[in-house]
Amino acid sequence: MDRTAQEHVVRDAARALGRSGLAHAYGHCSARLDAESFLVCAAMPMGLVTTEPGVVVPVSGPLPEGVLGEVRVHQAIYARRADVGGICRTMPPTLMALSTQGIVPVPRHGIGAYFAPRPAFWDDPRLLRDDASAVRVADALGAGNAIVLRGNGVVVAGDTLKQAVTLNWFLEDAARIERDVRMMGFAPEGGCLTESEVAARQVWSGGVVERMWNWINSL
Repeated sequence: MDRTAQEHVVRDAARALGRSGLAHAYGHCSARLDAESFLVCAAMPMGLVTTEPGVVVPVSGPLPEGVLGEVRVHQAIYARRADVGGICRTMPPTLMALSTQGIVPVPRHGIGAYFAPRPAFWDDPRLLRDDASAVRVADALGAGNAIVLRGNGVVVAGDTLKQAVTLNWFLEDAARIERDVRMMGFAPEGGCLTESEVAARQVWSGGVVERMWNWINSL
């Protein structure tokens, strides 16, 4: 995808994440341009993005002027993961509440299966504005697609930014299910998908990303 096309995707993703309630005044998203660079959304509340251009950021090296400090996390992930084409850094409210108690959602329904056995957890609420912290978070993410930051939101990685946005919505939905199951008094260890059920649901065919992308951009 060329730079112009990626600009449109980054702006659409930013607006969708903000307007869907997955982010508020804070948060950012990016799309890989090539092995050495990526495009991050404008440093403003994502739901307010209209025609503001993104900023090209090197995968390795200092952040350009005006780019938010936590974009270092994007750099660290892109540097370690050639398979990652898009990243979201957001503050989903239900996931945030669970994270303060050290809880992450486990796969209880089809959408939650994409994070089996569970998303990674970063047990530190401090901002990630230095290279050392960014590297440690990227290492903790490993080969997974999401890392929950205690009291500080989540970082989600996907093959594309559209997939990362889809996964971001899926993870908050899994968090709502986790919260509701626990509120209803069911045992936390009960009602989880089996390994075969998880494998059967971890599919991207049938327009899984495209349908969620179209829906979330309609909000």
